[in-house]
Amino acid sequence: MVAPSLVPRKPGDRVKTDRRDALKLARSHRSDDLTAVWVPDEDSESLRDLVRAREAAKQDQLRARHRLTKFLLRTGRRPPGGVKAWTEGYAEWLQQIHYTQPAQEATLLDCMNEVQHMGYRVKRLEEVIVEVVKLAPAPVQEVIRGLQALRGVAHISAVTIAAELGNITSRFESARKLMGCSGSFPSEDSSGKRIRKGGITKAGNAHLRRIVVESAWSYRHRPAIGAKLRRRQEGVPAEITEIAWKAQNRLHRRYMKLMAAGKDQRKTMTAIGRELLGFIWAIGIKAEAVCTLQLAA
Repeated sequence: MVAPSLVPRKPGDRVKTDRRDALKLARSHRSDDLTAVWVPDEDSESLRDLVRAREAAKQDQLRARHRLTKFLLRTGRRPPGGVKAWTEGYAEWLQQIHYTQPAQEATLLDCMNEVQHMGYRVKRLEEVIVEVVKLAPAPVQEVIRGLQALRGVAHISAVTIAAELGNITSRFESARKLMGCSGSFPSEDSSGKRIRKGGITKAGNAHLRRIVVESAWSYRHRPAIGAKLRRRQEGVPAEITEIAWKAQNRLHRRYMKLMAAGKDQRKTMTAIGRELLGFIWAIGIKAEAVCTLQLAA
């Protein structure tokens, strides 16, 4: 299977027939100009659909929360000082809000019910993901377990990455190939002595790019192994935990260096996320190799 959008095409070619298409594909295949794409199997595709359904639910939850907070701001209702949004104290404050106008009271009630419904929806999907992963193939479970050794990659994030990548060993020859798959490389238009680079290409998997950039924010802090991370690393091979520790040291140094150079923080986190993919590739390759050895034994 090849990517139709990446099949070479002449700008002046205005005639399209089956015969011409077959000849063009044959010539492109002979010159190695066709880009192969990965076709997920039934298990991988079903897990990916579930993970993306949870991601859509999180986006709906965010929109519902925004509608509620914008309504409160528009009517002059602000939480007291020291109360952070969407904490238990914030929920208690919401229960104390009342309006004299029946229409506003009904609007507030509808917004609060929507936020609560979205919360239940996200929680239900996360519980289903936990149960479905237990039935996944052994290599997928091993990759998910190994990815959780990384800082900022908990269970849901690890499942999302594993579902989007599929079989890492067969799909990506190197870490650079994986980085390119995420579309997080900067665009470039250079010629001769002129070098011009722009924003990231975004020509890749947006779901993968989002989750790795989100995880990259954890590397702002100094390298450390907290209680939650230590529990996630229990039972993980020592080789994988060493990779995860190298990731903490390298990515934190990279973050400090870029910020000291005056780079924008959002661009810095995108660069950290791109390098994080390299460690994800290394852990995925190692985890799949460990699983292969275990099955062979």
